[in-house]
This record gives sequence, C-alpha cells and structure tokens, in this order.
Amino acid sequence: MSKPKFQTEWEEIDEEYQQLQETHKIYRQKLEELTNLQTTCSSAISKQRKCLKDLRYSLTKCSKTCDEKELELITEIKSQIKEKASVFFDMEAYLPKRNGLYLNLVLGNVNVTLLSNQAKFAYKDEYEKFKLYMTIILMLGAITCLFFLNYRVTDEIFNFLLVWYYCTLTIRESILMSNGSRIKGWWVSHHYVSTFLSGVMLTWPEGPMYQMFRSQFLAFSIYQSFVQFLQYYYQSGCLYRLRTLGERNQLDLTVGKLRAIFGRSRFDPLNSWSHLQHHVWKIGVKTKRWKTQRAARQMFKCFGQCFLNQPRLACAYPSFAEGFQSWMWRGLTFLLPFLFFGHFWQLYNSVTLFRLGGREDCKEWQVFMLALTFLVLFLGNSLTTLKVVHQKFQKNHEELQKND
Repeated sequence: MSKPKFQTEWEEIDEEYQQLQETHKIYRQKLEELTNLQTTCSSAISKQRKCLKDLRYSLTKCSKTCDEKELELITEIKSQIKEKASVFFDMEAYLPKRNGLYLNLVLGNVNVTLLSNQAKFAYKDEYEKFKLYMTIILMLGAITCLFFLNYRVTDEIFNFLLVWYYCTLTIRESILMSNGSRIKGWWVSHHYVSTFLSGVMLTWPEGPMYQMFRSQFLAFSIYQSFVQFLQYYYQSGCLYRLRTLGERNQLDLTVGKLRAIFGRSRFDPLNSWSHLQHHVWKIGVKTKRWKTQRAARQMFKCFGQCFLNQPRLACAYPSFAEGFQSWMWRGLTFLLPFLFFGHFWQLYNSVTLFRLGGREDCKEWQVFMLALTFLVLFLGNSLTTLKVVHQKFQKNHEELQKND
C-alpha cells in the first residue's frame, strides 16, 4: 500500500524541522562563540590602551633627558602609538559598547552596534536620504507658510516638523557615532541647539512680536534649506572622490543622496572599477605626484572618459558623474559665501530679536531666549567654519612647500 499524500508531506515537513533544529543549535553555538570573542577583543583593547597610555607617559618623561637619537626613536614610537589609537577606534566600531548618556535616555540600554559593513552602510545611506528628503520638505513647508498660508496652525505644524527633524537627527547621529562615524565637535552640538530653538519657536504664542519676526524666520528657513541642499550636492561629488581614493572612512562619507533621486542601475562593479583603476594607475605612474593640482585634473579627466566609456557606472554613481561639477574645483571656497551669509543672517535674527525684546510691549520670554540661541548658533557656526578654512589653507600651504 502506498502512503497517503498527507503522511508524505508530514514526513517531509518533520525532516525539515529536524534540520532546522540542528541549524539553530549550531547558530546558538556560533553566537556564544561570537559573544566570547567580542568580550575578549574589548578587554584586549582596554588593556592595550592602558599600556600605551603608561608608555606615552614614560616616553614624555624620558624625552626631557635623552639625546637626539633617542629623541627620534621616541618620536617614532609616539607616532605609532597614535596610529594604534586610530586602529582601536575602527576595531571598536564592530564591537558592542555602552550607549552614551543621550541614547540611554532615549532608547535605554539597547545595543545599537551594527556588526556588518553592509548594515552600517545601509544605515548611513538611509540617514543621508532622510536628511535630503527632509531638507526638501522643510523648504517647501517654509515657502507654503510664507507665501500661501498665513495661519497659526500651519506655522505650528512647520515648527513641530522642525523639532521632530532635529530630534531624529540627534538620535541617528548618536547611533552612527556608536558604529564608528567620526561626527564630533560643534556639528554634533549644533543639532541639539537647533532642537532647542525649534522647541522655543513652537511654544511662542501668537501676538504682535511673533508676527514681526515670522516672515524673517520663514525666509531664513528657506535659505537654510537651500544651503543645506547645496552642501549635500557638493559633498556627494567631492566625498565620493575621497572615498574612491581611499582617503576617508566609509561612514564619514555623504552617500546615496543623488543616487536616491536619479535611481539605481544594474552594472558590473568589478569591470567598471577595474577600468577606472587602470586609468588612475596610468596617471599616477606618469605624474608620480598625486597631490599636485595638474595631476588631480588629469586624473579626473580620465574619470570623465571612464564614465563616457562606462555609462552604467555613471548611472549607478550620478553623484560622481553629475555631482562633481566644474565649480567644485574651487573646493570649499565656492560654498563659503553662502555659508557666511547664512551665519550672518543668524546674527541678524539675534539682533532683531534683541530689539523686539527691548520693547515695552514685549511680554514673551521666548523672544530673549531665541535671541540668545541664534547668537550661539552664529558664534558656533562662524568660528567652526573659520577654523576649517584656516586648517585647509594651512594644509595647502604645507603641501605646496613639500612640492617645491
């Protein structure tokens, strides 16, 4: 007698179930091994850091009484210690770590470390898309409130959207930093300050003072969104170039913005990349000096030829083909007028609000608080931009001296 059909199906399902149990058992064993390895690596990194810190202290003491040869050796060891610290930072990007104070308050003690490169890059890509799309939405919202809908309700919706946007940015950036992204300094604090400013704007009640500042604030929001979009467009071209040359950490880059707009195309990355490397290698051999401006221009002419010969590569990376325009050769200097105009507009907002706060009929505490906040943003943005410009000029001057 032949077996009934349902009995055969049941036996097949039961056999697959037994295989699943075995696979899950192996998975649990590997997961336990992974956890042990993570703990071992974290402990080893902590131990290495402590030993290197003690060694650096000893070298500093020895450098005061040593001769020239020993001083050169000490300098070399210190340089290697600095390199190891950078390597430890990259290692920790793939190890679980305790969340900072902000993430603990928002998410609790949840592990946000992404263990694979694919997951990290996907999260970074989503972060950049989110910023781009929200910049466009905020620009359209500010234009609508300024020119079409002069209602308190629409203003409240726009200000609430600003609060939500900056709160979300701070959370996402904290997760990126936990996964090895080198976002630090003022640019981290900037979004916290902007969140506070948007919250104060949201609580500002309707009145004569609010109406006097409303149009100026919305116009500033439109310009700010425009500059942010211009900045993303610039970075998506320039930073892809740095990524291609291997001069930046993957999570430090602005990726996926224009590709998200123009769409994705299927292509053979190995063939296209080898073709690109072949052109770059030829230029490097001919010039032998990568940092000269002429060599860089020749290199990117070959990039352009590569895109003409490989249209699929240009479609897949429009930020390289379309994002890197001729005006970008001037580098940061192209963006500086737009950036500084925005910074001084923040100062103008602060001065306007201080004047409004000095009027006898001004009763709202939000006016003075917003004036201080805009002043903080102006000082932070201006000083940080000037610092970046100074470092850039200093670096270019050192490179010119080396080339000469």
